[in-house]
Amino acid sequence: MQAIKQLGQYLAPYKFLTIIAPLLMVLEVTMDLLQPTIMQHMIDTGIANEDHPYVFKMFGWMLISAVLGLVGGIGCSYYSSKAAIHFASDIRQALYEKMMSYSARERDTLTTGRLITILTSDVESIQRAFMMTLRIFVRGPLLFIGAVIIVFITARELFSILLIIVPILIIAMYFFTKYSGMLYRRVQEAIDAVNTKLQENLAGIRVVKAFRREQQQISQFSSLNHALTKRFMTAEQIVGVLVPFTMFVVNLGIVAALWLGAIKVEAGTLQVGVILAFINYLTMILNGLMSSSMVLMQIARALPSGERIVDVLHKDVVVKEAANALAEPLAGAIDFDHVSYRYYDTAEDVLKNISFSVQPGQTVGIIGKTGSGKSTLVKLLPRLFDPTGGEIRVDGKPLKSYALATLRAYIGFTPQRALLFSGTIDSNVRLGKDEASAEELQQALDAACASEFVERLEQGLAYPLAQGATNLSGGQKQRLALSRALIRKPAILVLDDTTSALDSGSERHVQQAIAANYADTTTFIVASKITSIQQADMILVLADGEIVGQGTHQELLQTNPHYQAIYASQQKAGEQA
Repeated sequence: MQAIKQLGQYLAPYKFLTIIAPLLMVLEVTMDLLQPTIMQHMIDTGIANEDHPYVFKMFGWMLISAVLGLVGGIGCSYYSSKAAIHFASDIRQALYEKMMSYSARERDTLTTGRLITILTSDVESIQRAFMMTLRIFVRGPLLFIGAVIIVFITARELFSILLIIVPILIIAMYFFTKYSGMLYRRVQEAIDAVNTKLQENLAGIRVVKAFRREQQQISQFSSLNHALTKRFMTAEQIVGVLVPFTMFVVNLGIVAALWLGAIKVEAGTLQVGVILAFINYLTMILNGLMSSSMVLMQIARALPSGERIVDVLHKDVVVKEAANALAEPLAGAIDFDHVSYRYYDTAEDVLKNISFSVQPGQTVGIIGKTGSGKSTLVKLLPRLFDPTGGEIRVDGKPLKSYALATLRAYIGFTPQRALLFSGTIDSNVRLGKDEASAEELQQALDAACASEFVERLEQGLAYPLAQGATNLSGGQKQRLALSRALIRKPAILVLDDTTSALDSGSERHVQQAIAANYADTTTFIVASKITSIQQADMILVLADGEIVGQGTHQELLQTNPHYQAIYASQQKAGEQA
């Protein structure tokens, strides 16, 4: 319940809607409560005495109350829907903005499948619960309380029946509401697992097909789906028992009312209209309790969703911006001072005591075996995560002292896996610089060796990309990702194995274009091939997260055994090829 209270801040802009909707529902309920009483008077006073003008008068009042109830019901539905939808929309927007602020650590902790479930299913659950609260949770208790009071005043002879039925219904409602909350929490966890598996398989469908593991993945999904189905069935079956059980109890009450009423009518102490009114009010009490129980179960179902939403919104972000962060331009001088990093507190360091300095405009090559920490090192520069030890300085100031927006605006970053978004080639390249001119766009495409294939496409820059750019080859995606980084003419350029899918001629062209057009840019090139970095001003050789060699290509060839081993193996592979 604490989570729901914390989400209440998102209702502030919609106070008027959340007040007017229940008031209109009060109008509808009041008119509904009047109907049986009017009918009672129509029967006992008008029809019994053959007073036709009185019957028509009561009929007119019934018609007026029905119309007013209709107006109240429609108005409540309109305003409650508007409030609930906007409320959920604001929460969804806040969740997305919070997720965008997450570093890699928070995303790994929460998992993509869980975040998708929270942003969709959990928000929808909260929206439905709030809408039902404004509509039904006002109607249910008012119907219940109003009907009980009227029965006590007008049909006290039958009131003892309520003293037996109502406690039974309330106890049943409490039990089912409490138990359903626990069951639906388990359902949401099962949905997380299904979404995670679905997201992984759709993203890696080519790998699955390449290794012919369709049946294995189908089997794994089937197990998760079976678990979700079982939990859903248990929850729905438990909840489903409430309606027939409640109807059974109320039907017993109707039978008792007819039996007791018949005795009293025969004795002359009760009129027929009172019995009919009592049955109507008993039905209203049933509806009030049933609708209230449905809302309570929806709220119980929404409570775990609310807790998960609040958990995301309040999740502490590891990478934080400093107070009074610097917004000054970057020149590109970089200093790593005994930098270490570990992905989790209990894990071993993947970077250990890294120290080196780079001057603006220099090119740094980084090479080493798989898992040596090359990609991790360059991801520290745009603060995708922060060092767990040591310090990084840019232009002599701590990296953490810069505003994140400023820091990242001066860095062109191409990840190891070229990621493009659905849209056009133009929109993807302009992610690097929205306001880029046509000349700047063409220069970036030329430098990345992307112009040659873009110009061959019938729609050129307007060529639409599928989700994940599956309608482009790996090399084409890498070249567009490089264009996206180059178009902003960054002070610091990070190429994380960006040219691995390019042929040697295209790679040389990219190296020459960067050297000619981006001479003032400090460039970091992560590579698996020595040919990709041998012209660098400084090469770092990594092994098990440590720098085991530092110098130019010629210096390392003469003095560093690790570099010599890499060079020899690649030379041998080239000769065999």
